[in-house]
Amino acid sequence: MSNRLAGLLAALLPLATFATSAAEPRTSARIASPDARITVEVTTDNEGRASYAVSRDGRPVLAPSRLGLMFTDTRKFERNLAIVEQATRTQDERWEQPWGERRQMRDHHNELRVTLAETAGPKRRFDVVFRVFDDGVGFRYDVPKQPGLDRLSIAEELTEFEIADAATAWWIPAFEWNREEYIYHRTPVEEVGQAQTPITLRTVDGLHLSIHEAALVDYSGMNLARVDGRRFRAALTPGIGAAKVEVATPFATPWRTIQISDRAGGLVESGLVLNLNAPNALGDVSWVRPMKYVGIWWEMHLDRKTWASGPKHGATTAHAIRHIDFAAANGIGGVLVEGWNVGWDGDWFGNGETFSFTQPYPDFDIEAVTRHAREQGVTLIGHHETSGHAAHYEAQLDDAMALYGRLGVQAVKTGYVADAGQAKVRSDDGALHYAWHEGQSMVRHHQRVVEAAAQHRISVNPHEPVKDTGLRRTYPNLVAREGARGMEYNAWGQPGNPPEHEATLVYTRLLAGPMDFTPGIFGMDTKSGTPMATTLAKQLALYVVIYSPLQMAADLLEHYESRPEAFQFVRDVPVDWDDTLALDGAVGEYAVIARRERGGDDWYLGAVTDDTARTVALPLDFLEPGRRYTAQIYRDGDGAGWRTNPHAIAIESREVGAGDTLSIAMASGGGQAIRFVAH
Repeated sequence: MSNRLAGLLAALLPLATFATSAAEPRTSARIASPDARITVEVTTDNEGRASYAVSRDGRPVLAPSRLGLMFTDTRKFERNLAIVEQATRTQDERWEQPWGERRQMRDHHNELRVTLAETAGPKRRFDVVFRVFDDGVGFRYDVPKQPGLDRLSIAEELTEFEIADAATAWWIPAFEWNREEYIYHRTPVEEVGQAQTPITLRTVDGLHLSIHEAALVDYSGMNLARVDGRRFRAALTPGIGAAKVEVATPFATPWRTIQISDRAGGLVESGLVLNLNAPNALGDVSWVRPMKYVGIWWEMHLDRKTWASGPKHGATTAHAIRHIDFAAANGIGGVLVEGWNVGWDGDWFGNGETFSFTQPYPDFDIEAVTRHAREQGVTLIGHHETSGHAAHYEAQLDDAMALYGRLGVQAVKTGYVADAGQAKVRSDDGALHYAWHEGQSMVRHHQRVVEAAAQHRISVNPHEPVKDTGLRRTYPNLVAREGARGMEYNAWGQPGNPPEHEATLVYTRLLAGPMDFTPGIFGMDTKSGTPMATTLAKQLALYVVIYSPLQMAADLLEHYESRPEAFQFVRDVPVDWDDTLALDGAVGEYAVIARRERGGDDWYLGAVTDDTARTVALPLDFLEPGRRYTAQIYRDGDGAGWRTNPHAIAIESREVGAGDTLSIAMASGGGQAIRFVAH
């Protein structure tokens, strides 16, 4: 284990408590949120089984749900448990994000630490720590070092989540071949199978829930398996041996999170997942640079260029310089070049053994390209596709990052294209194993990559990643991830992403953290010839709706050059924000998001809808009172619609203020983007 990782694990262990109790064993313990609306109760039954329950305003949110751990080499923690100690503390502090959806964060929670001890058998102990916020709950297991328990070989968690009320669920399947890249199901909660997190629920009375995890470090990712009715159990991603997790004690698991809100937008505005992560471990991160970028990428998905060498090779010196010059002329900070390095010829999918991360193809002069980029005030965004062969990548990792550091490359997009369960890692004895993308070995691998990149002041944007759990707070160079169906599915077509896809991602995948969705498609071309379920105005709105500090203008340069009026919004829109508001919306139907630029006075708004054309009356009370703004509006034009006329766009301006109401009209599969320029 690296010194930095050991330090992080130590930082994750709870702080000293403010109030303790160690009287005779009790059968229950309670804690409430700072506003007293959310309550958690921990109980043990007559068999000594521990459960927790969550209520809000006196109404059950989670019915009593079991707690426990199962091991491969010793008895499980489940029966004959008693509450022997409990301790509470309160925290209320503010901290600043170096970049993010909002600058100022508030971590205000009440904490309950419950010590459960066995009343029979080996008399082992473990803690369950609950932190209760006004917008939800986080809890985790904390296992201290104790006689006979120096290491944990965890077979499974016995953690349950029993939804108290009937609900609709938005979810994607777990343990399937395509990792996280699935269209979201919308079903009654009783029809969910094995689901990945975040999973989003809306109860019959309109309460919104999101179940996920925070601070996934040296552990396996958590999925949910429905047991019966509305009862779910944690399903850890398999490891490379009998145990799903192997760790030394003392050890704290990742936090299991339940975000709670009356409205869908409240889930978007929640800071719970970030607040459950440890503070910045890197020190000065002023070198982490949020930016927009263009790149040699979309044309490969259209089969106009290839990653492999040959007559259609995309990553040539001349083609890269063309993109650098375009970026410089349009105030865009980066240029992604995929296919620059040796290894793309032949069958690279799920293989990865032939990739070199330091040797370019002969027609790509990496020294000349990066030198030209620096002269133009642009950075090359590196690319390391591994085909899931993490062991092969790690063997070259230090040299690869050192090369990028020397050349002034400020960010790298990594990739792990391989079927789920087909990543390759090495165990401590050097043996090669197949692994799941979110198993403990791959979680450790991604940690190594982030730390190696940080040593050279490089930010990381992994694709086919381990899901986001808020680690960007601890490692601010972990700027974005993929981890869902991105824009390339629209290039392929048959089927592309459905019109409700982005309005679903806002309230599901994006609750985990920033996504490199790669918006900004103006041409609407697809390989199959089937239409994309989007309009041009929606593509502009996505720059506000889908948050990422590394935001691509993904289309071919000629499409931007042919529509300069629409491209002006892409040039203007920031990627770093002082504040974010989810003003209106419904899961899978529509979303209206407003963000204020960091260090400035202008606001930006993005609105997207599903297949239904809709108009939203939007009060502008988020604007500064008494101040006037010019609203630069990019809306679906007359006759627009993704099936009929996706390119129809109207661009207009009007004067507005905080007391006004705007009518946000969106065509089928459409959207609207607005810049509010402060006077």
